[in-house]
Amino acid sequence: MYKHALAALLASATLVGCGSNRPENPVDYVTYREQPLVKQVGNGMTMQQVIAIGGSPSSVIDLPHGGTCNNYVLNHEGKQQAYYVRFDATGHVDAKGFKTCEQRQKDEQALPGA
Repeated sequence: MYKHALAALLASATLVGCGSNRPENPVDYVTYREQPLVKQVGNGMTMQQVIAIGGSPSSVIDLPHGGTCNNYVLNHEGKQQAYYVRFDATGHVDAKGFKTCEQRQKDEQALPGA
């Protein structure tokens, strides 16, 4: 059963990742899915809500078209993983994932029509 669920997760993550130069690793989600930032933060949340859940970010960058992006470092069994939470110009979450904010920006710039 576990192998079937993992295979389905990998297949769906592969399809979702096709729109980016560097797709996120689905193993990261499986490994870090219980982390509060991954499990509890969702689109539309405010920056204050995110900080209440995940604490202060390791860094914050201003985005070129308004908004900000918070970089976090997730820890699990001695391993670290970058994780970003991006906020739109109104201060609400509009994206999150297993990259740094800088990696996310580079991926967006590399997409056709960006």
